[in-house]
Amino acid sequence: MRTFWMLAALLLIAVVAPVHATDEEDITAMLNDFLWGASIGSPAAHERFWAEDLVYTASAGSRTDKETILRSMEDTPEPPEDYQPEVVYTAEDVDIRIYGDTAVVAFRLLGTVPGDPPEVDEYLNTGTFLKRDGEWRVVAWQATRVPEAESASSD
Repeated sequence: MRTFWMLAALLLIAVVAPVHATDEEDITAMLNDFLWGASIGSPAAHERFWAEDLVYTASAGSRTDKETILRSMEDTPEPPEDYQPEVVYTAEDVDIRIYGDTAVVAFRLLGTVPGDPPEVDEYLNTGTFLKRDGEWRVVAWQATRVPEAESASSD
């Protein structure tokens, strides 16, 4: 009988205990939150996403860092909750590979301008995330614009 109650207690703990997200789920949520924040121009989204030692290579071939990104947004207020972005950024074909406290995330970034029909710019992005003090942050980012001919043929 004692074994029964011990098993019942363990089962109850397993059912009631909070479910912890996996690193892959954490990174996916972080990426999606960031892309929405980038869509609405949120400085806080950039502050949370990028590591202090970020190396960002843009699709235009320029390289920058977190300090420069944040400085470019110094006078940008957080948008109101009902703000409708001019471009909505989303991720498709997300491939997350975790190596301990390091993750490599590759995906197709879509920048969609609402309209009829909507205009869509596509990029292939790769980010390197490090988990420091229990938090994932991006330390390296590479964005490559997908040529229009390839973008149209992927539909």
